[in-house]
Amino acid sequence: MENFIQQIPKAELHLHIEGSFEPELMFKIADRNKIKIKYKSVDELKAAYNFNNLQEFLDIYYAGANVLLTEQDFYDLTYSYFKKINEQNVIHTEIMFDPQTHTDRGVKFSTVINGIKNAQDKAKEELGITSKLIMSFLRHLDEQSAFNTLEQSLEYKDWITAVGLDSSEIGYPPSKFKKVFDEVRKQGYLVVAHAGEEGPPEYVWEAINILDVNRIDHGNRSLEDNNLVKILADNKIPLTVCPLSNVKLRNVDKIENHPIRTMLNQGLVATINSDDPAYFGGYMNENYSAVANALDLSKEDLYQLTLNSFNSTFLEENEKVELINKLDEFYKNNN
Repeated sequence: MENFIQQIPKAELHLHIEGSFEPELMFKIADRNKIKIKYKSVDELKAAYNFNNLQEFLDIYYAGANVLLTEQDFYDLTYSYFKKINEQNVIHTEIMFDPQTHTDRGVKFSTVINGIKNAQDKAKEELGITSKLIMSFLRHLDEQSAFNTLEQSLEYKDWITAVGLDSSEIGYPPSKFKKVFDEVRKQGYLVVAHAGEEGPPEYVWEAINILDVNRIDHGNRSLEDNNLVKILADNKIPLTVCPLSNVKLRNVDKIENHPIRTMLNQGLVATINSDDPAYFGGYMNENYSAVANALDLSKEDLYQLTLNSFNSTFLEENEKVELINKLDEFYKNNN
């Protein structure tokens, strides 16, 4: 099964590039930029990755992002992620980035996106990995800040496929951002939103009915509402589920109780993703292995989860078909 997981071609749809910031690289960039980190060593920093909730994680996440200043920094961060997933046979990824985390510190939007885009181009050329970019608004900031970020993005419209909503969920419902997402859709962007990770099923309803999302990021708590489950299943609205993240942030008490098998059984388009892999103990293969072992998933289950991912990408239909053909050929030869 481990060989199967290692070799199966995969797509990742829920990845925060700032959350792939490995401690070793963080210290290297901090040193290059002459920025002091409050942790004395890589080991001390890793020891701090023991979170009780989403907010405790975000506090360290934003502190780490503070060392990113130059185009080279964002390039190094992004290409480091591509090299990692190349080892795990991820052949397509849709990367989220948080401009406000950087522009609020005086880093230009152009600096952030140019560094990321250069890494995307190199990864396609040298590693054969295709990718899309998702710009995320920080929901703990006000809607005007999101409008300002949207305005800055328009110059780079050709590089950005979708716009999302992330950061602290409780107390910041999707409806708070209705006006800006109306404008997002007018500008031709697709829409995703974190909902139902810590927030209630009502937040998922709002993401669907008010933001008109193409995908739900997380969505675990949707299972508490049977009518919502039916809507998600009937409309084939994908859920980008992040198993190790759910356990690390205490949204699921232990991996053996993770709901992803239940999601599959109820006909939901569930997918496996790593979220913030540097902080949560694993990239794609580690997430696949964790649920496969804990929930006794079969090769067929893993195939279905992977097929869901490819079908849920923001690629053109002919590009999806090409990737699914690779998956089907692998599955035929390894089942």
